[in-house]
Amino acid sequence: MRKWTLLALAIAAEVGAALSLRAAIDTPWWSALAVAGYIGAFVALAALLRMGAPIGVVYGIWAASGVALTAVFGTLLFDEPFTLLIGIGIAFVIAGVVMVETGSHSDQAEPAVAEVAR
Repeated sequence: MRKWTLLALAIAAEVGAALSLRAAIDTPWWSALAVAGYIGAFVALAALLRMGAPIGVVYGIWAASGVALTAVFGTLLFDEPFTLLIGIGIAFVIAGVVMVETGSHSDQAEPAVAEVAR
């Protein structure tokens, strides 16, 4: 469970950092939060890797979640567009991560995502 908590923190930190970069366009002090968010995300990712979580699973979930959540929150917070094409693109990103991870571990008895849960 601790691995899932670290992964959630890494995702939240990265999404917060990306949104802070957008906010820094209008208010430059948000840049400091962006830097802190990216540092926090990478520290959490490094901790996950030290715990033995597979890089492909961790990075895939982190990246796909970051893309999807940043797009959604960008729409909610900054009135950025969220079109059907953007939604389809996010679905493809998520499906691509699932396919890569499933395909790269299909010959193993235990799915790779179960590694993160340990």
